[in-house]
Amino acid sequence: MRRHASSPVLITGAAVSPAEEFAARRRRYSLIMSLRIPCLVVAGVLAIAFGWTIAAAVLVALSVPLPWMAVLIANDGPPRKAEKVATYRSDRVLETRPVRALEAGQVIDMPSDRAA
Repeated sequence: MRRHASSPVLITGAAVSPAEEFAARRRRYSLIMSLRIPCLVVAGVLAIAFGWTIAAAVLVALSVPLPWMAVLIANDGPPRKAEKVATYRSDRVLETRPVRALEAGQVIDMPSDRAA
């Protein structure tokens, strides 16, 4: 199968770009903060129209930590990928290969007439 030069290459292990990560964090922050206003409005309606002050108080109490939670969640970065660290394991058996012995070579002596 032949690929065209213009077709994109799929890289599954690639990290998300910083711009995309920032946009996702900003969307997450906006979503959490946008829950606070309706929560307070519903609490006011429950308290004034129906007289359900306990339910209204619960909604107000839930909306108080929302800005803090939104900031914490938005500032949280993506999880780090686990890297495999090479460690020494004593239980690992080394692979042994058969050793070939070198044969003794022929020794050539110098003629005795040239001996100095």
